[in-house]
Amino acid sequence: MNKTTRMTTAQAIVRFLDNQYVLMDGVETKFVESFFTIFGHGIAVGLGEALDSDPGSLKVLQGRNEQGMCHVATAYSKQNNRRKIIPCASSIGPGAANMVTACATATVNNIPLLVFPADTFASRQPDPVLQQLEQSNSLATTTNDAFKPVCKYWDRVSRPEMLMSALINAMRVLTDPAETGACCIALPQDVEGEAFDFPDYFFKKRVHRITRPVAAPEELDDLAEIIKDAKKPLVIVGGGVRYSEAGETVEKFCAEFKIPFGESQGGKSACKSSDPYCLGGIGVTGTYASNIIAKDTDVVIAIGSRLSDFTTSSKHLFRNPQVQFVTINNCRYHAYKLDAVKAVGDAKATVKALSERLRKLDYQSSYTNEIVDAKAKWDAEMQHLGNIEYTGDDFEPMIKARDPRTVPEFVELTDGKITQTAALYTIREVIDENATLITAGGSLPSCLQRMWTTDKRGGYHAEYGYSCMGYEVAAALGVKFAQPNDEVYAVVGDSSFQMLHSEIMTIMQERQKVNILIFDNCGFGCINNLEMTHGIGSLATEFRYTDGKKPCGDLIPVDYAKIGEGYGLKTYTCKTIAELKAALEDAKKQEIACLFDLKVIPKTMTDGYESWWNVGQAQVSGKKSVVEAWEEVKKAREEARAY
Repeated sequence: MNKTTRMTTAQAIVRFLDNQYVLMDGVETKFVESFFTIFGHGIAVGLGEALDSDPGSLKVLQGRNEQGMCHVATAYSKQNNRRKIIPCASSIGPGAANMVTACATATVNNIPLLVFPADTFASRQPDPVLQQLEQSNSLATTTNDAFKPVCKYWDRVSRPEMLMSALINAMRVLTDPAETGACCIALPQDVEGEAFDFPDYFFKKRVHRITRPVAAPEELDDLAEIIKDAKKPLVIVGGGVRYSEAGETVEKFCAEFKIPFGESQGGKSACKSSDPYCLGGIGVTGTYASNIIAKDTDVVIAIGSRLSDFTTSSKHLFRNPQVQFVTINNCRYHAYKLDAVKAVGDAKATVKALSERLRKLDYQSSYTNEIVDAKAKWDAEMQHLGNIEYTGDDFEPMIKARDPRTVPEFVELTDGKITQTAALYTIREVIDENATLITAGGSLPSCLQRMWTTDKRGGYHAEYGYSCMGYEVAAALGVKFAQPNDEVYAVVGDSSFQMLHSEIMTIMQERQKVNILIFDNCGFGCINNLEMTHGIGSLATEFRYTDGKKPCGDLIPVDYAKIGEGYGLKTYTCKTIAELKAALEDAKKQEIACLFDLKVIPKTMTDGYESWWNVGQAQVSGKKSVVEAWEEVKKAREEARAY
């Protein structure tokens, strides 16, 4: 007979998670060290009792918003290259529903996230319970069914003994580089507290080995056969390079065969920005250097990339009629994209194996001065962007499509004289080289993918797979948990900050020193640009008083520094570049979290560089500007690849 221990379902969850480890490249890492929760009636006396009575070595963290705490966990896992997680638990109903967005964010970005939303009673005796979603077509449907389309694994534990297979399958997905994402295990309230004689072997130390499978020899031969004839190949460095820790391997590959590389948002900082073959960001938010090289390339080598529309410029970027695509990806689904010739395997191991074949073929690209010339042109543009200053009434921002009132009104209202590109350039100049920068939705990721440089591997932390506004502040805490000795800077737009900054309280509670830089330009700047460049007016994007139909009144100022003061942060209001520099230097001396309220002139972000983005443009309209924009979209769609 196997030895058993009688305990509740919730107690078994805690004990099991406390004994999970991962092993990669001979290094063993404890997979779970903390547990994040917002207690409500559906979780407090079940899982809450277990965490209170015997948490083992797990630290219990208190979240403020369910979506926010999951973003903390996602950022923590991402910054640990997916070798650690923080499980998150919520109450039934709205608490559970709040986690759905975060689960989608984790799944899209292939980041492991484990959530335990409370559920209705399995017995149904007290139905309908508080916060229960009643669907008359099926009593089995609850709020937690909403997790199914956004998670890589979903289960509902309606009997205690179901927990064992549920948790083991969750671990299977969470530790699989090819399939990882959000995993949801729904916990009926009564089942959390129900007891069962769990076999002790269920709680033994489990070490989940993360391996480096090399692509099949035939697939490697296929790639080498195509690349050997390439005159001007181009590598796309995706997030898979980062998580495989293959940055140095890719750098050596590119140097040996003289192949330049562009970076996706997820791949940026996997390789060093100073590498001579690094062209910076690629695609819709890419640099001139990457995009001009991409136009002529004859073979695209995508390594660990999802090949999203922003990376491929909606499949319009590669203009060579004979261009071919090859992919290296540990996920077969992603490897098949763009009708590519594929090699399915770990990025680091597969690039090394491909190098051996190309070496035997004595392969070299045929680039002469193109790489150096493209980089030089972009370096000059970077200097220009970093030195754009407000010059008074004659000032003309980079973005021409705008309400003519906006810039002079903003300057008069806030006395802000900072341009967005100069602010980012300054931040990069002043902060430590080993700092990590965080960004997500809005125009800031566009500027940062182009302008940010770092030689710290993993020093650029962007969530742009789901472009989830509100990720940034929470992510700052997750990154700080992962790298407690390094400075962390969340660069966040005013709109994203307004959407979700609740985890500031958790930052203060945990006494974590992070830096939050709010770019206040009175609105959703990039969406306003999108509207107006496609013939639409400035509608519901600027922070203006309205007449109930359209924004026709004055801009609405917000004092973000006062919000930070209310939480107890050290705050700075910056209206000039000189003030920003001084604030950044002073913040280095602080031991508490710092918040910077930057008054940034609207329309001073970067514009497109040899890129295009396909959007759902109206094909008919009473406005001439919309019709003209449709003709441009139509033309570009005809030029782009069909699939």
